[in-house]
Amino acid sequence: MQSARLILVRHGQTEWSRTGRHTSTTEVSLTPLGEDQARALAPVLAGFAVDTVLCSPRLRARNTAELAGFADPVLDADLAEWDYGAYEGVTTARIREDVPGWTIWTHPAPGGEDAEQVAARLDRVVARVRESGGVTLVFTHGHAGRALAARWLGLPVAEGRHLLLDTATWSELGDDRGLPAVVRWNVPATQAETVGPRR
Repeated sequence: MQSARLILVRHGQTEWSRTGRHTSTTEVSLTPLGEDQARALAPVLAGFAVDTVLCSPRLRARNTAELAGFADPVLDADLAEWDYGAYEGVTTARIREDVPGWTIWTHPAPGGEDAEQVAARLDRVVARVRESGGVTLVFTHGHAGRALAARWLGLPVAEGRHLLLDTATWSELGDDRGLPAVVRWNVPATQAETVGPRR
């Protein structure tokens, strides 16, 4: 039996992602570039024999899914972005003026989620994907996507800090000889011809 695979897509560019503002619950639209990025993902994602499509309920993720050819995904609140609390809309540079060395991976976000809370909900996603035994496509966010990969690998959420994730990229998580593995990571649609998805 083929092991479960998770195809992870970060939403396309928004004005807040372009300027580095932490974006969780705020509903922001894709920029024109972000819309183009999402459309460019369509032929890449069509190459996967997808069994299930899950999506964060946030507008930017839903728009990306639709433009990429998946207009009716199952909305899953567990795929929402890390809740930044008081740091919503604030850049890391600005936060570090008050809290030197701050990162979401190592410091609290006042009024937001901590790493354990994020891990708990992403563990539910991992469990659902693994139980399905098939190919699951998820549309999610930057920090949530990186944390999801860490949990797939059985690592603490904070290890997601080592996995940079650009907008409108796709990644593939699977297994290698019974061990969880990153198959491909942070691949832009423009590299589809040279990288190509595996069925």
